[in-house]
Parts: sequence; C-alpha cells; structure tokens
Amino acid sequence: MHSNSRNGSFAKTVATSVGDVDLAIPRDRDGSFTPVLVPKGSRRLGGLDDMIISLYAGGMTVRDIEHHLVSTIGTELSRETISKITDEVLDEVLAWQQRPLEAFYPVIYLDALVVKVRDGAHVRNKAAHIAVGVDLDGIKHVLGIWIQATEGAKFWAGVCAQLANRGIQDVLIVCCDGLTGFPEAIEATWPQSTVQTCVVHLIRSAMRFVNYKSRKAVAAALKPIYQAAHEDAALAALTEFAASDLGIANPNTVRVFEDAWDRFTPFLAFPPMLRRVIYTTNAIESLNYQLRKIIKNRGHFPSDDAVVKLLWLAICNIEDKRARDRAKERGRAPGVKRNAEGRLVEGQITTNWKQALSQLAIAYPDRIQPYL
Repeated sequence: MHSNSRNGSFAKTVATSVGDVDLAIPRDRDGSFTPVLVPKGSRRLGGLDDMIISLYAGGMTVRDIEHHLVSTIGTELSRETISKITDEVLDEVLAWQQRPLEAFYPVIYLDALVVKVRDGAHVRNKAAHIAVGVDLDGIKHVLGIWIQATEGAKFWAGVCAQLANRGIQDVLIVCCDGLTGFPEAIEATWPQSTVQTCVVHLIRSAMRFVNYKSRKAVAAALKPIYQAAHEDAALAALTEFAASDLGIANPNTVRVFEDAWDRFTPFLAFPPMLRRVIYTTNAIESLNYQLRKIIKNRGHFPSDDAVVKLLWLAICNIEDKRARDRAKERGRAPGVKRNAEGRLVEGQITTNWKQALSQLAIAYPDRIQPYL
C-alpha cells in the first residue's frame, strides 16, 4: 500500500463557453496532487475568455456581455472580471503599436474619427487618428492609432517622430484631410515628402456652404477644377467658377479651394492611374465607417487606452470574420457568385498598384530606386 493514497475529492465550479460546469477534483493525503486539465486557481475554461474578447470586439459593452453570458449559458461573471479579461490584450496592443515598420512607404493615408473619452470629471470629444501605409507591393497596413483632444503641429510632429523611430525613413506622399499643422510636422521628419489634401474632404468642405437647391449645379461646376489636366488648367477653372453666377452666390466655396490650393494641387502633376491612389483617403474612411458602427453603442470610454484597445480588437475581428467567410467560399467553381467580402484594410492590395508604382518610379526615381 502506498503511503500517499486517494483522499476523496472536493467540489469546484468552472465557467466555460457552454455554461457552468461542476467538477469533483481528486485529492491525496499529502496534498501533492496537481490537476492538469483544470489547473489550480482556474475558474474559466473552454475558450470563455476568447468568447468574451470576441463579443467586446464586436461592439458589446461590459454590461451587455455580463447580461449575455447569464441569459445564454447561465454563467455569472462580474463586470470587473470581464473588464480584466479584455485588458489581457493590452500587452498585444502595445506590442502592435510599437512594432518595427518598413523603411519606405510610397503612400500614407491619415484620417480620424471622433470618440467620447472621460477626462477627470468630464467627458470630452477626442480624435482617434489612424494611419494606413501602402508598401512597395501595394499592400495596405494599419500603422497605428493615436488619441488626441486637439490637432496641431506639436501632436503631428510627435506622431511622425514615432513612425520614424519605428523605422520609416522616407514617405513619398501623405494624403490627409487638411489637418492643421500637418505639413510642418511632415517637413520636420521627412523633408522631401509631398502632403496631399484629400479632394473628397475638400469638396465636402466647399459644399457645406451651398444651399440644397444649388448643390447639384455647384458639384458639376467644381468638377473641371479637380479633374483638370494640370495646375494651370485647374486655376483657370476656379477663376471661371468664381466669376460665374454660382461662384458669386457661393463665395465661401471659392475661398475653401483658395485656402487649400497649395495642398490640393500636388496630385494634378501625376497621371490618372496614380491620381486615383492619392487623391482621397476613402481607403481609411471605409475602415472608420465600420469602426463607428462598433463604438456607437458606448456613451463614452473610460480612458484613451480603452479606445485604442477596442479599435485594435475591432480591426482584428473584422478581418478575421471576412477571412472565415472567404475560406468557406474557397474552391467554388468559376462563375459562381461569391458573397464574401475582401479585406477591409489590413493586407488589402491597392487597385492598379503596378501601374501607379511605375508612375511613382518615374516621378521619384532617386528616392524610390534604393528600395526596389
């Protein structure tokens, strides 16, 4: 007979993805038995943590997740426990925010969406700025997310310096929505880069002052400006619009283009294929549209880190969901309609990139050649 023998068992309840499970954990007389399948101190099993993180990334609040677990699988977890589970990804988020980047990006897009964040005793509107870079293969990558209450040269200089510290040595074109102080910040970090104001944002700003009845006519009259063959033709089209009845009736529309002229015209120097790549930040706006659907359920966020955590989880969740949908349709016969959506941003290949890259190589031969 062994000196150390079985000594009954003790009851333990663990939460799993299928509900609470009651276990009888064996024990011995020496107290040396160590469970393997259910380690000591473990209270959750079976991918429950992954389920909670997935629900959180899908837009559910901690309160919603608490109610969902009780009503579906009968598991009761406190909001503090659920919050701690979601915080487990903070190290991954930090590693993602600090990961090394490529030395060269031909194009970088920058845009922002507004979120409400608690700041002391007040809830304030802050801007979540997202950067998307296009590498030499035309593949898009989300470079980072930054939260800031106000935009300005000092903030953007810090962002550019951070990107440079993570490895980016040169950028050909930065497309943004006319952010205050951004050109100066770009020139401080990458002196040779071209800053391109998003034409779609510019048109929206110009149309903001136009009454509803005249919008279609004004939109049609603005087309010759941003579709011009070169800068001189665009200036002539703007002068003609300003002298027309529509231009006289909408002086603010003319002023918007005049104020942004230096940052609006760079893309006019490029061929049509390259213009389509750099004239708008729509690639990042489609991402922002999906993220807004997720953050709209929250009244506000408790901190800046909570915003970055949710946005990162949401991006990963959206890309994973689309990847699963594509995998289900893989192997279908040619000609059969596919319903799965392509990549949202991360890993997406820029349309007609080969032609655009060849035009960039002609426009910037000395800067692009070392990285080819």
